[in-house]
Amino acid sequence: MAQTPVGTDRPQLRLERADDALWLSTQLQFDLSPAVVDALHKGIPIYFVAEADVLRERWYWTNKRIVTARRQFRLAYQPLTNRWRLNISSGEIAEPALGLALNQNFDSWTEALATVRRMTRWKIADASDLAPNARYLVEFRFWLDLAQLPRPLQIGTMGQADWSVVLGNEQFLEAESGK
Repeated sequence: MAQTPVGTDRPQLRLERADDALWLSTQLQFDLSPAVVDALHKGIPIYFVAEADVLRERWYWTNKRIVTARRQFRLAYQPLTNRWRLNISSGEIAEPALGLALNQNFDSWTEALATVRRMTRWKIADASDLAPNARYLVEFRFWLDLAQLPRPLQIGTMGQADWSVVLGNEQFLEAESGK
């Protein structure tokens, strides 16, 4: 029986409001199933998506979405060089031209996956988007994007727990104290 590769714990979010922006840091805890690792070793790129919504609390209506930040990860094994390549983009990663993305190469699988799991000082909102006297809710989600897989693999993975990686948490960002 295959174990479910869903993260066991909700990720701890560390929010930092600086002069210029709101920054999010977290360390994700998840493992990939042997089926996903096998697909990676066969040269099939795997895509992950991290998304953070900043919502302003309203007592008279539902919370108002202020900003959504999205980051996409593309992890692929390069068999000719025996290296792992990770592309990190703030938008969608297009296959023909990766556009503006951070590209990193790794010698080992563990290094590459550790980089996917770690997010440090990710800018999710500008300071101009946040009122200093308001309280905000930050909703964070991270998942394995099956829609980016090749079509035959998408059909084969539907409903299989081996291909499910979904993590999420939410945390309040308190109003700034008077200076």
